[in-house]
Amino acid sequence: MFPETRMRRLRNGKMRDLVRENSLSADNLIYPMFVDETISTIQKTASMPGVERLPLSKVADDAKEAADLGIPAIILFGIPSHKNEHGSSAWGDEDIVQKAVREIKSELGKDMVVITDVCLCEYTDHGHCGMVDFEKEEVLNDPTLPLLGETAVSHAKAGADMVAPSGMMDGMIGAIRSALDENNFTDIPIMSYAAKYSSSFYGPFRDVAESGCCFGDRSTYQMDPANSDEAMREVELDIMEGADIIMVKPALPYLDIIYRVKTEFRMPTAAYNVSGEYAMIKAAAQNGWLDEKKVMYESLLSIKRAGADMILTYFAKDMARILK
Repeated sequence: MFPETRMRRLRNGKMRDLVRENSLSADNLIYPMFVDETISTIQKTASMPGVERLPLSKVADDAKEAADLGIPAIILFGIPSHKNEHGSSAWGDEDIVQKAVREIKSELGKDMVVITDVCLCEYTDHGHCGMVDFEKEEVLNDPTLPLLGETAVSHAKAGADMVAPSGMMDGMIGAIRSALDENNFTDIPIMSYAAKYSSSFYGPFRDVAESGCCFGDRSTYQMDPANSDEAMREVELDIMEGADIIMVKPALPYLDIIYRVKTEFRMPTAAYNVSGEYAMIKAAAQNGWLDEKKVMYESLLSIKRAGADMILTYFAKDMARILK
């Protein structure tokens, strides 16, 4: 007890570094990229300052910049020139994500892990993550599964190193694992958005990716923010179906979920530091209310401390520059 025990003894100078329990490195970062089939020049985004929509001709350059900063992985989101009810621009060999994968792998090869988001919301004209019964205004689970499998296979054929299904359809991991295996892609891992909450923090992403819903919301397939035990069931099911990495999304409002997932399953665990979390820090910093670099670091470190092995974040390049 005080005065014999003085916790401040270990908080001075380099002594503080010696007893640090957690650390953050560029190896923990995954950089999200938006590739847009409808543009020919880089476009800035209003709701996410610093985040850009890239034409196909610029994706390899942006990925190389990330690689040069020591970032080991990117995740690709596509914005197609054509959308329809079924989201068929998601799985064609000559569609935007497939082309972007080939461009990046041709430039960087094994120097960059290319992950692809596997979902239909950016490709459907209704904006939902699966097939829809318009009369009932219902998102259909089972008819969506083979389309997700086909999309994942097309990404693997293009050269993707990992697929990341985000649609929260029941059985999607099993369907994708089966589709990959049947097409001789048994070595392609799956990073599942296993505990993806129906969150209000996704707004800026939907603005950038043009993936808003034409009716209702996603609460019938994404998780209730009030639930914690349900997340454990979702994660366990995805592991049983073949997920290699599990993800919690969003990150900062769900640090307790990240901690529970890592503690209970001891699986490689990802967390998505989502667009709303990013935009809030950016807006506060622009108003002079926060020190952007310090708050960015503290936020990402808290996600790592909660148990995340890898963090998907729009701050990836900025954070890597500081760490480098």
